[in-house]
Amino acid sequence: MIIKILGTGCSKCKKLEANTREAVKELGIEASIEKVENVQDIMAYGIMSTPALVVDEQLKVVGRVPSVDDIKKYF
Repeated sequence: MIIKILGTGCSKCKKLEANTREAVKELGIEASIEKVENVQDIMAYGIMSTPALVVDEQLKVVGRVPSVDDIKKYF
């Protein structure tokens, strides 16, 4: 599973990354977590608001920070 955190490094982006890492840890799954900070790369997903969560190239969350339990549902 490839998970991408889209965001330029704001506090919400960092919180989404932390929550995502915790969800992966709690579920004990194998996943690669990548941080995408380049604005052009982020825009390629067609979003105008960050942070965003992408799981296996499927956009799951845009513009908010879901809880650890909510993130688990996307895996």
